[in-house]
Amino acid sequence: MRIPVDLPAETVSAAWEPVDGGDVVAIAHGAGTGMDHPFLLGFFEALRAEGFSTLRFNFPYVDAGRRMPGPAAQAITTWRGVVAWARAQVPEARVFASGRSYGGRMASMAVAEGLDVDGLVYLGYPLHPPGRPDKPRVEHLPAIVPPQLFLSGTNDPFIQPPSQLEAAVASCQDARLEWVEGGGHSFEVKGRKRSASEIGAALAPLVAEFLTSAA
Repeated sequence: MRIPVDLPAETVSAAWEPVDGGDVVAIAHGAGTGMDHPFLLGFFEALRAEGFSTLRFNFPYVDAGRRMPGPAAQAITTWRGVVAWARAQVPEARVFASGRSYGGRMASMAVAEGLDVDGLVYLGYPLHPPGRPDKPRVEHLPAIVPPQLFLSGTNDPFIQPPSQLEAAVASCQDARLEWVEGGGHSFEVKGRKRSASEIGAALAPLVAEFLTSAA
């Protein structure tokens, strides 16, 4: 299926799996993947089992066959189109924005600029480029009003030192941080052999608890 966006691309690929009476979780992929990555599929299937409608989508650069993300403004506009489409499908439901790495950061920027969602979930927020803690991506976070959940691995190279992420979360209006001990940027844990879909699915219960309790 395709979702309309206010861009030259006009539409983006998406997959909508509704659950009767369920709130909606829309999730964006990371910079180097797409909406059908096994991690996202496992995460979505487990969220649906928890009673949530799910909506995953591609950013325009992925649909165009490019590997590198386009301008942030395009991703923000895409998020606006996706959330508007979701609200039109189930006006009575709450709509949450979530994303792997880059996709979550783009959601946070969209909400800081006024996108109306009921909460945000970051699956590995890329606080800074690896090895560059002097380049934090945090300026917009204190402007975000809806509740936020940061899920991060303690060994993620994008948040070293971890205390820097803790300080960023503390600067937010309403946010909590949950650690995956030993987890890397994709939540892989050294010595534990699990598929990407299993890793994604394992995060769903914690996310579902947050979404259920979000004001």
